[in-house]
Amino acid sequence: MFSRLIQFFTLAPGDLLRDAVYRRLWSSILTSSLGGQITMLALPLTAAVLLQASPTQMGLLQAMEILPFVLFSLPAGVLLDRVRKLPVYIWGESLLAVAVATVPLAAWLGWLGMGWLYVVGFVLGCVYTVAGSAAQIVLTQVVPRERLVEAHAKNALASSGAEVAGPGLAGALIKLLGAPLALAVNAGLLLVSAGILRGIRVQETLAARRDQHFWTELKAGLRFVRERRLLVSLATAVGCWQLFHNAALVVQILYATRELQLSPQTVGLSYVALGAGTVLASVFGHRISRRVGPGPCLVLGFAACGAGWAQLAAMPARWGVPSFALMLFAFGVGAVLIFINFLSLRQAVTPAPMLGRMTSTMRWLILLPAGPGALIGGWLGEHMGLRSALAFSGAGACLLATLAWRHPVIRGVRELPKPVEVVTA
Repeated sequence: MFSRLIQFFTLAPGDLLRDAVYRRLWSSILTSSLGGQITMLALPLTAAVLLQASPTQMGLLQAMEILPFVLFSLPAGVLLDRVRKLPVYIWGESLLAVAVATVPLAAWLGWLGMGWLYVVGFVLGCVYTVAGSAAQIVLTQVVPRERLVEAHAKNALASSGAEVAGPGLAGALIKLLGAPLALAVNAGLLLVSAGILRGIRVQETLAARRDQHFWTELKAGLRFVRERRLLVSLATAVGCWQLFHNAALVVQILYATRELQLSPQTVGLSYVALGAGTVLASVFGHRISRRVGPGPCLVLGFAACGAGWAQLAAMPARWGVPSFALMLFAFGVGAVLIFINFLSLRQAVTPAPMLGRMTSTMRWLILLPAGPGALIGGWLGEHMGLRSALAFSGAGACLLATLAWRHPVIRGVRELPKPVEVVTA
């Protein structure tokens, strides 16, 4: 029995985690994700419980985090193709730490209000826009392209481990310290993550370009995406999913604390189900994708998320707590299946000199509907009830899964494509 346990936890000879550089990157992702779980709960709980935010205000808070993607994604892509990505990633982790640390400071000084949280949300969005794209490109510098699905699955496993331990830790910290002060712990974890990243060494050669004109390069990135049916189809499908996801996201904490009367600690414990779902999908997602293909696996993710939101909207109040946990579990499974395939497909088809612009263009396209989704969810929650926003998201995501399955470009992707070299601007 003991020998079997040792064999289970022993890495296979070719496992990516045997590579020291990837292992360091993975450790940083794990540390940052653990802190991210605290922010995911503490920031909306600060708004919902401490500041008594309305559903519309919660929608605005979510929209403020998304707005920088709309404003800055495209120019950020041009800049990322001109600079080394790892330093951008490291500075991003450090700036995130500073931003979240201002919340407990403002609470201590008596300055904290929704306006302050809107500013913090906007800063977080700016960092995610630039440094988040840089982080995705750094992975392609560490891992061979043919192993991208495996790498994204392992990254999701790191996030999943954080999602299992993080919510319970976040709930305990929020109960012990209060939601604003719990964010100080996240700031410390983000600084640790930045320190881990500083030890990574990657070889990156910046391609010299004959024409360094900013707008020419930006349009080349847009043209690259527009001319590839796979990228356009992926952006459309995942963009629609983001609309429904953000509509549900802005009301789920309010639903848990107000309709289900859950304490912050109980909310944190419920989020362990999210971690369980992401762990399950992270462990088996690579195998599912390899068996059915990245496109069908992506569609399966849409369906899992939609089913989770729909059952929560339909379930009677007396079953609210297990239904809430089931929704989080389904979302964890679905989101991992969506993103390990979405990220791998778009990176696999793109040559290295275009990765920055492609990444930022795709992130811009899929997050354009996210802001309206957050505002729709907030409006529905305030004027028609919190369940209506969940029903909207569930029905919309299930319809999306049906349409995506019928789309030949998405359903037909059974393996990762090869990059087609292009003449870049």
